[in-house]
Amino acid sequence: MKPRIVFGWILVMLVMLVSGCGGERPRLVSGEPAPGFDLQRLGEGRVALDELSGSVVAVRFWADWCPFCRREMRELEPVYQRLHDQGLEILAVNVGQDPEHVRRFVERVGYSYPTLLDPDSAVARRFGVIAIPVTYFIDRDGIVRGKIIGESDAATFERMAVPLLRSPASANGSEATAMANLPTPGANPSPEHQ
Repeated sequence: MKPRIVFGWILVMLVMLVSGCGGERPRLVSGEPAPGFDLQRLGEGRVALDELSGSVVAVRFWADWCPFCRREMRELEPVYQRLHDQGLEILAVNVGQDPEHVRRFVERVGYSYPTLLDPDSAVARRFGVIAIPVTYFIDRDGIVRGKIIGESDAATFERMAVPLLRSPASANGSEATAMANLPTPGANPSPEHQ
């Protein structure tokens, strides 16, 4: 393994250990309102979750040391391009890295959806993130409707997003409440209901 990947896994394990010692982390459950946030966008401006009301929002937590994030972020770009006009927003929330480091990664990977900075991991903690990558799907009313734990591929991501895009605001989103758990790359996703 490359030293950077080994360091990344050590960091994830350390975060999990420390979070276990610091009391219970909040756990988002499908059907609950998503925690609000207002984060600095890489470059200029800020993005507040409540300003995206009426859109389906996929909030992706990532860091560049994550061995799966680069490929996944590239795979999601065509999905974003295809579904953005239907109301899909993807927010790539970087957890705990400095802006210049994040900028270099984004330029190398080359995706167009917004990158947000969570330098002290406060938003990640509010979402109950203990490992990355993880993606939360939020419906047009701001309600969490599902998540993908681990690496996602374009087909799985689209399978979670499209039913939410087809549902008008205030729909129950029952088709998209499946929680896809993808612990290893290349694994077949197994829906997990909450």
